[in-house]
Amino acid sequence: MLRWSSSTFNLLQPITIKNASAAVLILSVLIWMVNTLGYSPNQDIGSSELSESNDIEEKVIAGHPVLENLSSEPGVVEVELTASKERISLKPGVETDVYAYNGRVPGPLLEATEGDSVIIHFKNDLPEDTTVHWHGIHLPFVMDGSPFHPVEPGETFAYSFRIHEGTAGTYWYHPHPHHRTAWQVGMGLYGGIIIRDPNDPLPDSLTEHLLILSDNRFDEDGEIEFAEPGSRQERVDNMNGREGDVLFANDEIMPELSIRSGETQRWRIVNASGARIYRLALEGHAFTHIGSDGGLFEHPKEVDEIILSNGERAELLVHGTDDPGSKVTLQDLPYDRYMPMFRPSNWDEANDLLTLRYTDDSPLEETFEVPETLREIPELNVDDATETRVMRMTNGKINSRTMDMKRVDETAELGATEIWDIQNLVGMDHPFHLHGFQFQVIDRNGELVSQRKWEDTVNVPGFESARFIVRYDNYPGKWMFHCHILDHEDQGMMGVLEVK
Repeated sequence: MLRWSSSTFNLLQPITIKNASAAVLILSVLIWMVNTLGYSPNQDIGSSELSESNDIEEKVIAGHPVLENLSSEPGVVEVELTASKERISLKPGVETDVYAYNGRVPGPLLEATEGDSVIIHFKNDLPEDTTVHWHGIHLPFVMDGSPFHPVEPGETFAYSFRIHEGTAGTYWYHPHPHHRTAWQVGMGLYGGIIIRDPNDPLPDSLTEHLLILSDNRFDEDGEIEFAEPGSRQERVDNMNGREGDVLFANDEIMPELSIRSGETQRWRIVNASGARIYRLALEGHAFTHIGSDGGLFEHPKEVDEIILSNGERAELLVHGTDDPGSKVTLQDLPYDRYMPMFRPSNWDEANDLLTLRYTDDSPLEETFEVPETLREIPELNVDDATETRVMRMTNGKINSRTMDMKRVDETAELGATEIWDIQNLVGMDHPFHLHGFQFQVIDRNGELVSQRKWEDTVNVPGFESARFIVRYDNYPGKWMFHCHILDHEDQGMMGVLEVK
């Protein structure tokens, strides 16, 4: 923003013959702007008086402001993203120091379509190193935003990658610096991604909502609170992961959505919490579960509730089956993910997340018919697997190791298909996330799963196991795998898979 000040008029201070004509031109412009437009010498150009006549309506999709595409070239999405310290209101009537993307918590939505080339011009205006991890996106190693590629304070980095066919779905972005991920996400750095399918089997006439769920803790002054070093709360957070008692859906506490009786809406849900696992239910309503981490299922499934672990996403159809004028509540039902000795006293209480209010309009006469088949998902054949890797998760460790940036824990060949056997040897849930490559869960505790789907995070409850199959396509590099309870990740519950 250009500011008019005395320095502006210094251009007109003692003039030589060489710049006299320029000075006359500048003076003429200044006089015209003051007399004709009414500007004072200390007024901001771009302030409200000017912007009122030049407002550009902000694009909003699924309830979120969208990163502006700076490119006019078809098939190219080029945006700018800045991480910075800000002071904004998270709780009503209180301002809070946060870390934010483009001044917002959550950050603005990144929207792209399969086949697009995406360029994100990122700037780090934070006082510490950071990265941007494009959670779940299949992309080159150097663009993954892992701890191997930190962006220092004041520096910039251009993330660029192509969106592969079959990627359409709901994703999210967040920082991934070594030992500081939980802190930076807790301070407000996270945002949503929607990848579109040009041949989406669901019509764009459906109302769409992107719900980014998070939680946080605040002190008496309204500032984000982290446990004091050496305190009992720190021990609890180190074990359970840091949970907050204030729950957000997007940037609001208990927001309200509207639906018409007889209407069907498409909800995309992201669990951006550092540790909380959500058990979602809408009182008196069933969901049609249509997708997960890697996009749509082959076939929709009717469910009464959804369990969404850290980093996971879900796509649902919500059907307006109640009467006009009624309202219902989306709740986070009790879910015991904890070590018994650190289980919170109120773990068995439900939490309200948002209100769904029915309009007073008469019910729609024609209701939406959900397609029986949404898409085909190619099966990764277990007979093609050349190796089975066993990952034993304990408190803060995988295979009895903590993270070492200088060590490679697993090595695989580019193009290989492998099975990973994830075993949880302790009494609390651990959601396991693999960077770079989506996978298909084969079985849980030896029982075959019924729904083929693409995932990048799989929750493994205490003393249970899950096996998935993965193929390392396209991109060599050093890829992280870790528990997605962010405090556990920061403590070193993470390893490195090198694909070459």
